[in-house]
Amino acid sequence: MSLLTLKQAEVVIDQALAKARQMQLPPLAVVVVDDSGYIKAVKREDGASMFRVEIGQGKAWGAVAMGCSSRALANRAKQNPNFFLTLAATSAGRFLPQQGGVLIRDARGAVLGAVGISGASGDEDEACGAYGVEQAGLKPDVSG
Repeated sequence: MSLLTLKQAEVVIDQALAKARQMQLPPLAVVVVDDSGYIKAVKREDGASMFRVEIGQGKAWGAVAMGCSSRALANRAKQNPNFFLTLAATSAGRFLPQQGGVLIRDARGAVLGAVGISGASGDEDEACGAYGVEQAGLKPDVSG
């Protein structure tokens, strides 16, 4: 069984932030959680606005909890909003079905964790997260 290492999580974050600087995005927060939803690593860029870490964590936590990208969760939430409101309430607000949460898979497809990013548009957050995961030698899952 593969586990997400701290080194891998740090590469995901650093490479996601490097991609954000290349794209000239606003300051971001990047949160990586393991397959149990616990924070493995987090960085908040200078100048990132309030709640960016919490939003990034909610995106990553929701992705890992439901086993799919936050893009997929956002699409599902449109079809069944009451269920997703219930999930948010029962998770004490930690569940956020908004784009920017990318599952992290190993070469065999097993879920190792997720990265959640907040600070730019959902598409931009997701692109940075997927890039960071790829640069760590892992497989990003943004299916939705």
